[in-house]
Amino acid sequence: MRTLCALLSSWLIAFPCLAAEWFPLQVEMDGRKADYQPLDRASKPWRICALLPHGMDRYWWGVAWGLYEEAQRQGVQLGIYEAGGYQYPDMQRAQLTRCGQLAADAYVIAAIKAKGLCDEIALLKRDKVPVIDLVNGIDCPGVTARSRVDFAGMVRAAIGYIRTHSKGRPVRVGWLPGPKDAGWVQAAERSMAEVTAGTNVTLRSAGYGPVDRSTQAVLVRQLLAREPQLDYILGNAEAAAFAAQLVRARGSHYKAQVVSFYATERVLEAIGDGTILAAPTDSPVIQARVAVDLAVRALEGKPIATLVSPEIEVIDQSNLKGFDISRLMPPSGHWMIRQELPE
Repeated sequence: MRTLCALLSSWLIAFPCLAAEWFPLQVEMDGRKADYQPLDRASKPWRICALLPHGMDRYWWGVAWGLYEEAQRQGVQLGIYEAGGYQYPDMQRAQLTRCGQLAADAYVIAAIKAKGLCDEIALLKRDKVPVIDLVNGIDCPGVTARSRVDFAGMVRAAIGYIRTHSKGRPVRVGWLPGPKDAGWVQAAERSMAEVTAGTNVTLRSAGYGPVDRSTQAVLVRQLLAREPQLDYILGNAEAAAFAAQLVRARGSHYKAQVVSFYATERVLEAIGDGTILAAPTDSPVIQARVAVDLAVRALEGKPIATLVSPEIEVIDQSNLKGFDISRLMPPSGHWMIRQELPE
């Protein structure tokens, strides 16, 4: 399969396939806009354990890349573990235990379930071990700091785009959020209820499921079988990518247009060829880089924000050429990084 750089090079004139220095970066930090400036380098090779839900799509490849790159830049040791999917919370718990056996100094956790590791995090807090909430949202006491974007904001941005694109007419929107117990999905669902209440947007939910292609394909097909006259489909990146292929296939009788409520390489590719209208991005590579810096700051007793969020930007064909792709994905040729915390 050709890389995004190759596929888009004809129209992304200055496509930044290799990341430049990522800071200072405009973020929202504890409720105010600020330029984020990480530490120059850690004072010692701290041992950091990163736990991710899976490594099956380009979104998490970008997260792993950001973690790895910032750990290298700061001179810390890093283990990167992925559980294999949102259906494997016990694996993520076992990986946390493994990192404890390897004497991790701090944890960066993209949790499978918002409340799934509360007991373990309470023990880490008791032992004064920093825990950084990355991307997904942890709803437990004891979290030291958070590097994440509120997916409520991502949904507001996506629905705002749909309402502008539809010019205010009544629309029927198919909704494919993702795995039910994930914190980011719960935030997205709450926001969806709020932003569509009292509007002319009628939601048709496809239900929940892990964000692998086979599961989301089934949900998309079932949704369109029930609701063939949808105006829009709004979903997670895997659902959106499959829906775009299905509704634009030769002989398709569906009229739905597709929006993803977060961006991946595949989604940007589809925006480029016009099969997906738009997607907000939460800059997952940047979230990962910030998470490592927050962990080091906590370990060294340096000033630390409790919540750092890159700014949400909605990407469509009008601004894709100017988007810094290094915020979203690793350079061409880099795939998912998995590595054990050195003993």
